[in-house]
Amino acid sequence: MSADFRNEKQLVRNYYARLDSASEDDIPAVLDAFTSTEYLWRGYHPFNEITSAREVAESFWQPLRGALVTMQRRMDVFMAGQNTIVENGGVWVVSMGHLMGLFDHSWLGIPPTGKIAMLRYCEFHRVKNDKITETAMYFDIPHLMVQAGLQPFPPQTAAHLVQPGPMTHEGVMFETQDPVSGQKTLAVIEDMICDLGQWGSELSLEDELRRTWAEDMIWWGPEGIGATYTIDRYAKQHSGPFRATLTNRSMTTHIARLAEGNFGGFFGWPNFTATPSGGFMGMPSTDTPAEFRVIDIYRREADKLAENWVFIDLLHFWNMQGVDILARTTGIYAGHETGANGALM
Repeated sequence: MSADFRNEKQLVRNYYARLDSASEDDIPAVLDAFTSTEYLWRGYHPFNEITSAREVAESFWQPLRGALVTMQRRMDVFMAGQNTIVENGGVWVVSMGHLMGLFDHSWLGIPPTGKIAMLRYCEFHRVKNDKITETAMYFDIPHLMVQAGLQPFPPQTAAHLVQPGPMTHEGVMFETQDPVSGQKTLAVIEDMICDLGQWGSELSLEDELRRTWAEDMIWWGPEGIGATYTIDRYAKQHSGPFRATLTNRSMTTHIARLAEGNFGGFFGWPNFTATPSGGFMGMPSTDTPAEFRVIDIYRREADKLAENWVFIDLLHFWNMQGVDILARTTGIYAGHETGANGALM
């Protein structure tokens, strides 16, 4: 199987160059030029699935660019690979980092700050016949809300940070990488997925994690959960509470999974479903299964996973539980009133 994805990478780089430099009025034309006629875009709540490039431009990109003035893309990871989920297939190009701008105008009811704001994002683009045919773009809206002084969730178990890129600074891979390295990365990710889906191992949680994770692992989680460091703290601050407060977890499914060099990742729509049994993110129990739409990006070091950047559409998850976090927190988005600093009432 070919490991040369330079043409697909260059197409996405050209798309970013045009998109990021275009005026707001020109954004629809840029998307029309680079996407197929049957384009599918998957984004976080409240955007969800959109099947028109023009609608993506008008409902997402133009309002965001109008809010985050003088926006620039700050990439931390750029890679490509053949999708190992055979039934979906295709070559996908992945970009991860932050969209940074001056938050001068409101977006989704989130009040502007007049200061730098950084929207965490990760995109998977499927490239076929010199066009982008599918995009999964996950972006951490609650993380932006916290930067604006809002409190979308109760206090989280881990740390709120504007998250840096890889410690090794080698994640932006414009050139072709050694395919053997990518195969090693993918193998570790596959082993981790097998462990992750068990939730019933005879090993302690910490020892189960040690099978595929470095002792000094860093888990860069979404706002509402936060970032955590080392196996022990990850078990205490995320993985343990996560398993203890969710039941009826379904099997894991992905739409795309790939690796290149020391990096790899996947996304699902959804990845799995689970039912809150009480306590997850400080929220009450329900009897309603809900979807976890997740992107995971990994960095491998030797034979273990060393870093993990995680995007979870928590607005969608809680919306399926009947809780509109965005509306309750901003008070503007859907006309709901909130407490001081946007705290939930």
